[in-house]
Amino acid sequence: MMTLSRSRGRAHGAAIPKRVHLVGAGGVHLSAIGQILLARGHVVTGSDLAVSDYTRRLQQLGATVYEGHAASNIGRAELVVATVAAADDNPELVEARERGIEVIVRAEMVQRLLQDRRVLAIAGSHGKTTTTAMAALLAERGGLDPLVLIGGDAPDLGGNARDGAGDLAVVEADEYAEAFLEYEPQWALVTNIEPDHLDYYGTPERLRAAFAAFASRVRDDGTLFVCADSEWAAELGAQQRAAGGRVERYGLAADTEWRATQVRPGALGGLAATVILEGAELGQIELRTPGRHNVMNALGALAVAMRAGVDFHRAAAALAEFTGTRRRFEVFGEAAGVTLVDDYAHHPTEVRATLSAARQRYPGRRIVACFQPHTYSRSQYLLDGFRTCFEGLDVLFVAPTYPARETPDQGIGGAALAAEITNPHARYVESFEDAADAAARELVPGDVFLTIGAGPVDEVLPLLRERLAGDAPAEGDAP
Repeated sequence: MMTLSRSRGRAHGAAIPKRVHLVGAGGVHLSAIGQILLARGHVVTGSDLAVSDYTRRLQQLGATVYEGHAASNIGRAELVVATVAAADDNPELVEARERGIEVIVRAEMVQRLLQDRRVLAIAGSHGKTTTTAMAALLAERGGLDPLVLIGGDAPDLGGNARDGAGDLAVVEADEYAEAFLEYEPQWALVTNIEPDHLDYYGTPERLRAAFAAFASRVRDDGTLFVCADSEWAAELGAQQRAAGGRVERYGLAADTEWRATQVRPGALGGLAATVILEGAELGQIELRTPGRHNVMNALGALAVAMRAGVDFHRAAAALAEFTGTRRRFEVFGEAAGVTLVDDYAHHPTEVRATLSAARQRYPGRRIVACFQPHTYSRSQYLLDGFRTCFEGLDVLFVAPTYPARETPDQGIGGAALAAEITNPHARYVESFEDAADAAARELVPGDVFLTIGAGPVDEVLPLLRERLAGDAPAEGDAP
């Protein structure tokens, strides 16, 4: 992992040279940076270990992206931007240093792109991608023409990046490796805080300290928004308020400034709610995206967008149009009477929210899932949560762990995790092919099948669709 130091504020006012090289260009965040640079007329090159949709998108927009890392890839670059996952001995970073080319990490580059903008930064352990996409859509439909950088694809916005001409920037503020400490937002929102990324932080206390540092970077004339339904986020808000900061809370509780009440099934597939601001009713919101967690995401997005200047009625109309972000309860299709859905959830809290959303969207139907754990360490330090978060599922398969940056000795693998889950009894599968085979034998028309995880577990879906299409039961066979 990179050990590049970051000097706070060094990026402020720094010019961006013409030629920029991206190490890890296929990552969701670096690809968004590349798209913004290309839109501004920069010459962009990059590299990544494998070709992906994001590298292809950059190439279609005019970038040169290499598969694999080599010193020659940086060419005539005048600035190198690297993912924090890049090792110090990466040949492109070594070459850049030997040639005296400036090397910065991704978050520093984002800060340079945000110069002279009012920044709306959205952070949190869960929900930040969806909330950022919602807030960006509200700002766009509200006429603010924002710059947007999201850690996931939002079809309503055309992807994960947008270089608007307005003075507002809406950015997803990632807590991993303290990346969000590069920003100085006018408005900052914290959706929730829970133990995660302890491979980096070590302890929950260090994680909470990082969020406190992020909150302290809100401008003196700015506002921190926190979800009062998250214990640690609410405590953060109380601390900032006690220190003299401007804080607004949102949630279901009656004592919050922004409140969602009368949460109920809506006509669009998600939930509807009445929005109360400081005791006065603003009006109704209705969502296409299912789950109570998305009501909270929408309420937070509404709060920050309105404070940035968006009219409530325009915001409510935009929320009703919001179709979600890629891999967040994304419907893949239907096969042999089975509904196929993919979700990025990889933390017990997220899994519970996803399964609750599935029950709300598909009441009375049997729910079958394949979960791919994300990193060995997360499975270990969140084991108690993983033991219980799948309760209510009818059938659960567990795939091999997606290791990301880790080795097996850093925690527990998929087979060991499956053995710990007893409600429902989890079945370990050795591969995605095996998962598709096992699921095809289990599923019947009317079922819902979910792939769950931040790794490439969604690859099970096309495999399963092929098997279901080839073995589709005849009409009348369904129980």
